[in-house]
Amino acid sequence: MKRMLSDFAGRARCRAAIMLIATAFPAAALANSATIGRTWPIAEPDALAEIEAQAARQPANMAASFGPRSGWSAMQSAPLATVIQDRTRYVVPFYTLDQEIRLPDGRLLYPKGFTFNPLTYVSLPQRLVIVTPRDLPWALDHAALTDFILLASGIAGDADAITLGERHGRALFILEDRVKERLGLTHAPVIVRQMGQRLELQEVRVGTRAGAKASR
Repeated sequence: MKRMLSDFAGRARCRAAIMLIATAFPAAALANSATIGRTWPIAEPDALAEIEAQAARQPANMAASFGPRSGWSAMQSAPLATVIQDRTRYVVPFYTLDQEIRLPDGRLLYPKGFTFNPLTYVSLPQRLVIVTPRDLPWALDHAALTDFILLASGIAGDADAITLGERHGRALFILEDRVKERLGLTHAPVIVRQMGQRLELQEVRVGTRAGAKASR
């Protein structure tokens, strides 16, 4: 009898709590159909509508406004000298911090001027094959599908990276000045791969016996 009274009292308290919640927070019971408080229309224009409106105002052929891709600054590659003799050299791509790095609590993690070798912490799973456009056929023949092919600047009249990529059905990348400096590149063609905590730069004179043996 005592247990039955206890259970009844517990159920009664539970029902009372549910009724209190429903009374104090009616939105909890009517959230799908009721509006609580004042509402105002959204003042900001729809972002997608803005984009579509801007696109509609652009000329049908924007390429004509920018001229040929050969003149675009974003398509300019870094220059490299032509390999005269096969050679293999090694570079450690040390990096020096130009500013200090602190933790969220203000403690100093690395001071400005701290120098380290990124290859101690990361690895390059693929090789980099760097050539000028005239040596691209050689690169396509010697690069594995996982390798990245980078184009150094060529001579006047060479097709750009986008045109060459579409022509050969392969993604091609532009050799930027910062990449040239970071990797210590001086000549092309060159195959760059990680060997432990340093980079191996295999400079190849195209057409030589050594060049024909350049590993994939």
